[in-house]
Amino acid sequence: MGLTDIRERVAKAEKQAGRPERSVELIAVSKVQPIERVEAVLEQGHRVYGENKVQEAQGKWPALKERFDGIDVHLIGPLQTNKARQAMELFTAIHAVDRPKLANTLARLAQEMGHCPDLFVQVNTGEEPQKAGILPADADAFIKEVRGLDLPLKGLMCIPPVEETPSLHFSLLAKIAERNGLEGLSMGMSSDFEQAISLGATHVRVGSAIFGERDYG
Repeated sequence: MGLTDIRERVAKAEKQAGRPERSVELIAVSKVQPIERVEAVLEQGHRVYGENKVQEAQGKWPALKERFDGIDVHLIGPLQTNKARQAMELFTAIHAVDRPKLANTLARLAQEMGHCPDLFVQVNTGEEPQKAGILPADADAFIKEVRGLDLPLKGLMCIPPVEETPSLHFSLLAKIAERNGLEGLSMGMSSDFEQAISLGATHVRVGSAIFGERDYG
């Protein structure tokens, strides 16, 4: 495994799905990875990364952006409203807009700061009580609410339940996106990104298959 292997697999999955080459954005999930592993992937030319926490990203990416050009960092984990300002300064995209309070905070800050990262609404497709995200039944109304705030909504994101077939959840997310006229689909991780691409993923989030297993210590 490694970056080259994953890139080849993404390209093969795009081709098999009849999709244009490089139509899928590969987000290298660098959370909790040693800095030397991240630097090694940067040295290979990859420039799109994913982080779960604002604080970890703050301690890592400003210095790396001074050394490497063209880096985009996406927030793929939950965002607390009190970290929203920092997130808007750090990230190119936020993938976990999951509640009205956060959407309203981002809208207020966007007006104040004059810019906003690309946004994805997180949908809790498995309706898991312990997991963040808008329930599927509430998704249409929330999407309308986010659009009403004049925010740059690019698409939807989901994290399927680990014990269920991911393709069912990818299909559900794609249907919600289609009926709301959204093109972005952030779905698929190391174990299932090829399935996600076959069902329309525009962004796949791959960590351990690129960097190696994480050591949470």
